Amino acid sequence: MANIKDLKKKIKSTKGTLKITTAMKLVSAAKLAKAQHSITNSRPYANELEDTIRTVSALVRNYNHPYLQQKKDNNKALLLVISSNKGLCGGYNSQLAKEVRRYLNETDLDVKVHFIGKKVKELVQTQVNFGKMYEFSKVEPSFAEYKDVVEELGDLFKAGEFGQVLIAYNVFNSAISFTPTVKKMLPMTLDDSVKQELDKKHPFDFKYEPDARDILDNLIPQAYLSTAYTCLLDSVAAEHGSRMTSMDNAKNNCKDVIRELTLKMNKLRQAGITTELIEVVSGAESINA
Repeated sequence: MANIKDLKKKIKSTKGTLKITTAMKLVSAAKLAKAQHSITNSRPYANELEDTIRTVSALVRNYNHPYLQQKKDNNKALLLVISSNKGLCGGYNSQLAKEVRRYLNETDLDVKVHFIGKKVKELVQTQVNFGKMYEFSKVEPSFAEYKDVVEELGDLFKAGEFGQVLIAYNVFNSAISFTPTVKKMLPMTLDDSVKQELDKKHPFDFKYEPDARDILDNLIPQAYLSTAYTCLLDSVAAEHGSRMTSMDNAKNNCKDVIRELTLKMNKLRQAGITTELIEVVSGAESINA
């Protein structure tokens, strides 16, 4: 049974952990506020631009772009997995790794997997066709660094080395919620059923200035890059939210442990005092007797 001295050491150690988890929660909360602002501003633009490009490209006749070409005879796909380089963020990495395994088990494609962030790579690299690990100057890639990665994947698609390009990442819902997702980035095409619906909805042609082909030639690469960058922003926001929540839970657990240890120590101290009083009273009574 632990004595009072041991309990004091445990309480002191737990208080030190409490300070660390509280500080980490505050840091993550500050980073989350910035990341959440970025994703909430970027997501509507990226989604609307992507939908517009897909719609216009489906309606324009006799137009083709390298990013729109469906390579049905190419069974190879490239999957970029965006995870974190650090832990202590709850199920952020483990749930994404689970989603990656699920997708790879269900797909008929020959998938090569590239990674941003080492945590999911460590979990699945022995189970997948490992391709490449991207390293950056800082923990989170800058826009220019990420643009180079995305354009590299696009060039591999245009060269015909892969028939599809996909991204696996965590979609940010809130500070306490995210959704592991595998999203197809290339080719940027619509299903035939969707195209038929669009033809019915827009039986007329639009007027474009400049020419529709010039517009699409410029906007399609931008839409691809914008959508891919939004995936990165989603992933970053989800990571900070998950870490903040995890550190908040750890902080609360530390407080519970300190409370329990303090109660246990007080009970032991009270028992010691009671024992001493009994010994004093018993000694006095024996003398009087």
